[in-house]
Amino acid sequence: MTNITRRKFIGAGAAAAMAAALAGCSSSSGSTASGTESTSAPASSTSAASSTAESGSNDGTMSLVIIRHGESEWNKQNLFTGWTDVDLSDEGRTEAAEGGKALATENLDFDLCYTSYLKRAIYTLDIVLKEIDRSWLPVVKSWKLNERHYGALQGLNKSETAEKYGEEQVQIWRRSYDVRPPALEEGDERDAHLSPAYRDVDPADIPMHECLKDTIDRAWPYFESEILPQMRAGKRVLIAAHGNSLRALVMKFEKLSEEEIVELNIPTAIPIVYKFDQEMNVLEKRYIGDPAVIEEKVNKVANQGKAK
Repeated sequence: MTNITRRKFIGAGAAAAMAAALAGCSSSSGSTASGTESTSAPASSTSAASSTAESGSNDGTMSLVIIRHGESEWNKQNLFTGWTDVDLSDEGRTEAAEGGKALATENLDFDLCYTSYLKRAIYTLDIVLKEIDRSWLPVVKSWKLNERHYGALQGLNKSETAEKYGEEQVQIWRRSYDVRPPALEEGDERDAHLSPAYRDVDPADIPMHECLKDTIDRAWPYFESEILPQMRAGKRVLIAAHGNSLRALVMKFEKLSEEEIVELNIPTAIPIVYKFDQEMNVLEKRYIGDPAVIEEKVNKVANQGKAK
């Protein structure tokens, strides 16, 4: 990876790392293209970037913004969610609106949006687009951007599961690269084969449980075949998806190892801006938001699998 400091914002040192990273972006963003102005830039810099954002990049680089959905009702209850199609909580709707406002403040614009089949990501995208006055933008939905399937863990409380099986085991189920959680049994009411949302999907492709590697194996080929060609054609893309489907993409974007991706936590409803060259080398990455808020959200995600 070139010209980028990997930002994982894990644990107590996250705020300092975030502040340093944002300071670095601020010092280098004065002449960048669409979507690369710093959150700490003065008003004149933001104003100058506005016309660039409106017209798109003209320097051969590609821009992408990813955002994890806001807090869901099951996030709020600390339950394993996976493919269960739960709504946003009130806090999640507020988070999504704040994420949209952050994009609007920086005059970031888009041509095309992608999201999953799950309503918490769809509603997050709807709210973000409303905040940036782009509800008319085309939106492509794909099950291949769904959250990782947590199998028989779906609906279980993470802390209670940690108390029963141990925090180490739950951490393996939640974050390991190639270890799947227990599978759903055929006919289980949680089985996605029974949902009309997947009636046009090959039944053999619908999982009963997944590890992160499985999620990468569906999300990354979809990105390469469907999203990347749009980016190379100059489209400014916004993806609203999930913690693990976005981790799958980030692992490929940043060439992270299996060990590194286990430690990566993506905060809810915080826009992450990427700038790539035509070969998908990351030229710039930054989070839009208050470093203290980002740290709090990252720690909240990291602590979900711990016993009370």
